[in-house]
Amino acid sequence: MADSVRESGSDFMPRFDANGLLTAIAVDSATKDILMVAFMDEEALVRTRKTGLAHFHSRSRGELWLKGETSGHFLKVEDILVDCDQDALLLVVEPQGPACHTGARSCFYRKLGEEGLIPVGN
Repeated sequence: MADSVRESGSDFMPRFDANGLLTAIAVDSATKDILMVAFMDEEALVRTRKTGLAHFHSRSRGELWLKGETSGHFLKVEDILVDCDQDALLLVVEPQGPACHTGARSCFYRKLGEEGLIPVGN
């Protein structure tokens, strides 16, 4: 019963994984380009909704992370779309600079070719 309510109802019932995380995909609101994939715990989700700025859970540091806190490259959240079983979110954002920590516009700046990774226009 809970699955049918989660999948077709109007209640927000996020399904966090065993580590307390949801997958969060950031997409540029203007270009629709995928900028990055990260994870959100309950605190990151609450802070994102409250502030309008994307917050994530750093798995490597085990702590809350405000995207852009050190770089100034914030992600202003315009919309949050929820997938069918509520275990992934699509953050529609206005990026305030490069999304990738490498300085690339998107974290997806290479494609897999026959011989390895190939840079793509980013």
